[in-house]
Amino acid sequence: MKKRLPLNFYEVQRKQKRKSFFLLLFLFLFYFLAIGLISLVCIVSFGLILSKETLLSGVFLRKLLVFDVALSIIIASFHYLDARKFGASFILKRLDAQLPDLSDRYHKRFANTVDEIRIASGLPKVIPYVIPSYAINSMAVISADDTPNVIVTEGLLAEFTRDELQAVISHELAHILRGDTFYITLVCSLANFFEKIRQAIEPESHAPRHPSQAEGGGVPHLLIYIAVFFSNMIMRLLSTLISRQREILADAAAVELSRNPKALARAIYKAHLKNSFVGDFNVTYSPLFIVPPESVGSDSEGFFANLFNTHPPLMKRIRLLASMLRIRPARIIQEVWEIQKKREQARTLVSSLEEAIQTGGSAVSSAEEKVRQEEKVWALRDQQGKWQGPHSLEELLLARSFYPYVLVKNMQEGIEARAKEFPQIREAMLRIGKKKFLDPAKQNKCPRCQITLVDSYYEGVPVKICSQCGGKLVSSTFKERIITRKEVKFSEYLMNKAHDFKQQFMENPALMRKISLQTSERILCPGCGSRMLLRPYSLHYIIPVDKCFSCQKIWFDADELEVLQILIEGR
Repeated sequence: MKKRLPLNFYEVQRKQKRKSFFLLLFLFLFYFLAIGLISLVCIVSFGLILSKETLLSGVFLRKLLVFDVALSIIIASFHYLDARKFGASFILKRLDAQLPDLSDRYHKRFANTVDEIRIASGLPKVIPYVIPSYAINSMAVISADDTPNVIVTEGLLAEFTRDELQAVISHELAHILRGDTFYITLVCSLANFFEKIRQAIEPESHAPRHPSQAEGGGVPHLLIYIAVFFSNMIMRLLSTLISRQREILADAAAVELSRNPKALARAIYKAHLKNSFVGDFNVTYSPLFIVPPESVGSDSEGFFANLFNTHPPLMKRIRLLASMLRIRPARIIQEVWEIQKKREQARTLVSSLEEAIQTGGSAVSSAEEKVRQEEKVWALRDQQGKWQGPHSLEELLLARSFYPYVLVKNMQEGIEARAKEFPQIREAMLRIGKKKFLDPAKQNKCPRCQITLVDSYYEGVPVKICSQCGGKLVSSTFKERIITRKEVKFSEYLMNKAHDFKQQFMENPALMRKISLQTSERILCPGCGSRMLLRPYSLHYIIPVDKCFSCQKIWFDADELEVLQILIEGR
């Protein structure tokens, strides 16, 4: 008998599309029963008005049945097409998945690894994405144009070794090759339909109302939330029909691609330890991930565990992978902690600015200091009537007591007048309003030292660093990457500095206090020349840093980024 060749990617996709039509039938039955139940309730309600003979007549019931079938077909078809066309893109948008930044060393390694495993697996095209989350997890979806997408979190890129990254990508591509991803993407996308409706009504439901305005829409909103709840349960049950077994089969297929069951076992164990808070996570997305983001209780066995858990137990997966190498699962777990210990020891030591100066760090040259002093010809009268200065024009405009009608003195010319009466000040205010540099020569200059910033990398992220004071200009989109990664360790002086700042901060968290009081004055953005504002780093870590809301940059003064990392890692 002639041996049949294995299915290729395109044949698997066509087969899965044919199988997915039973979901359309399922949706039809779901809406048929739901609409029929609502109609029954309406019939009972209107039975007090209409005669029983009219309600139970054959003509009326036939019309009701035709209406139920027609409406069910229309809604089910629209629901199915919405999930098929927009499901994957909605999931990626909700999780804030972004294309990898090839200027970032970690992202470039990820993109190269995806391409490497893609070629080995024979897939024509795979698009990588990164979720800006500290969690460790990965997933795969199929877009409307049948293009596979492999998505990982920033935490995974920061924590995984290259062989573990290869193993995880092999696992996700195994799902794609087997056709699991197409089905699971479609099932998870079906839950988006009611989720979109819920999101559409939430702003209206939370909008402020006039006291005299009556509360309305309570019952329709309640019906929507009930529909969301039941649809989530039904879609979750649909995904669990093949979810637990498909993960074990994908693990086995991933070993065929990567030839490294130990790396895959380590990766699954690491992901299980740190898998929560994956973006705007919806519980119905759980089957997409390599480990469930809500893994509490997922290791249990039994009838209900098999019914509701989307993944097999952690130790079962590790035990099966360990059996391929004929070693004990405990050996794999022990190896995870040994690798973690080695990575801690390999971290580069970072010292504070004070320590660098004590060990012979450079200071501002006398020529630069002389130029700075020559620029300071302005004085500002404070509320007590005292002259404050000398200031440069930039320092004058950034002073906290400056406004257009304050008294200003040009000490070089000996002229006193309102600020707005000086042409130089008016022109400077206009340039700042247009987000232009006061002095174009100061573009890409340190706002503290006024020396040219140097392009560099900090834990694989492109940054601009001041070689004089150690300040760093970082894009706000990069801050999660730096905080997640652990390439550097910190000196004892920096650890004590972070501890002292934490103690001072806890005494008055509402006070916008910089780590260094000497650098608390306002500054202009080295990137675009706009004013930088002192704002909390994030809602979780309200340490004040200088932010530019024009070009989305953050200026970290000396030791600020390091102290922030220490405080976050200390949690």
